[in-house]
Amino acid sequence: MSHLLIFGLGYTASRIAAELRGRGWVVEATGSAGDVNFRDGAAVRDALTRASHVLSSVPPADGLEDGADPVLGRYGTDLTQEWVGYLSSTGVYGDAGGAWVDETAEIGTGRRTARAEADGKWLERGTRVFRLPGIYGPERNALTRVQAGRANRIDLPGQVFSRVHVDDIVSGVIAGLAAPAGAYNLSDDLPASQNAVIEEACALLGRNPPPLLTLEEAKLSPMARGFYGENRRVANGKAKRVLGWQPAYPDFKAGLRNLL
Repeated sequence: MSHLLIFGLGYTASRIAAELRGRGWVVEATGSAGDVNFRDGAAVRDALTRASHVLSSVPPADGLEDGADPVLGRYGTDLTQEWVGYLSSTGVYGDAGGAWVDETAEIGTGRRTARAEADGKWLERGTRVFRLPGIYGPERNALTRVQAGRANRIDLPGQVFSRVHVDDIVSGVIAGLAAPAGAYNLSDDLPASQNAVIEEACALLGRNPPPLLTLEEAKLSPMARGFYGENRRVANGKAKRVLGWQPAYPDFKAGLRNLL
């Protein structure tokens, strides 16, 4: 029986777990919603002996003695499974000035230096690394931000982002169960400005879009401001060719209509 151990049962990983359990897999996980204590080395190593597959969605952190990735730092020598996956970020590509980037692009040039370091270490181990752009889905999307009065439109002409529906990440990771090791971008087909997404959400809800603001007027958190400091389009051709993956929601309009 296929048996998956997930490090970090968060928003995306929990949906992967639910889908695989529905297909008859046994799934264990660390994290607040999981059943294995990450800091209990004996319990984690015991779970690893049962696991045929391992997936990590634990983000990196700066300043760790054993490197940026806490899973590799603590349990790297215990990962002997033939299939190991890692949920990374397209933030590893840094700013591309709005140009397209694919898996051959250089990583580590942006603000996500710890993520790029972790991404590289997982790749060196022969892992399936799934690089994810902005994730949206149930309870986390532009519709809920508009309804809560938290949506912004920022006056940055030419600024574009890529994004992906969480269900398409699930299908991409499952497609990757039979794929060779390497990096795969799981993004939709239509990079667009955040303003376009907010405007579409407002149209679907019958509301007027929020006013255009400068970055200073928006008073964004440092993390959110950093998000606007990078501009790129993420290509997904490798995932389509190698994994046979096709996003069910190829653009934000299809994704928002489904969520509505």
